[in-house]
Amino acid sequence: MAVNIVSRAQWGALTPNHKDNLQYPAKRAIIHHTAMRNTKTLAESISELQIIQKGHMQNKHYDDIGYNFLVGEDGTVYEGRGWGVMGAHTKGHNKDSLGIAFMGNFTDESPSLKALTSVKQLLEAGVAQGFLLPEFLLFGHRDLGNTECPGAKLYSALPLLSSTR
Repeated sequence: MAVNIVSRAQWGALTPNHKDNLQYPAKRAIIHHTAMRNTKTLAESISELQIIQKGHMQNKHYDDIGYNFLVGEDGTVYEGRGWGVMGAHTKGHNKDSLGIAFMGNFTDESPSLKALTSVKQLLEAGVAQGFLLPEFLLFGHRDLGNTECPGAKLYSALPLLSSTR
């Protein structure tokens, strides 16, 4: 299943300071939320992506935006670090995993069906293109660290992302 991904150039990403290759195919996909405002349009998402990237690079001193991919509530998928690049999304678990962030706060609000469908298609595309093992493991960030991420409502929706595997 092909998925349309808005490239870094299309959303105006800054140049990363450094890139490390991911041990791929990745063995795991780790789901996050940005815990910021939910984005429903391309313009809102692009603005939020630029804020997130600047925050990760300037405040957290990451080499780039932390996630491999991000998805807006309208279902649009955005390239973060992309395929084959090690992220900075889950301390101690970045070398063999993809970090995928839903843009918004999903503690009390459920993710949209469009966003869930797009992430499912992204995972299927990763398997089909050899970037993700067919038997990959799916985690919520809270499974691997002391955090509320990806929010209670998104966490409860995770089985929908692996329901056909």
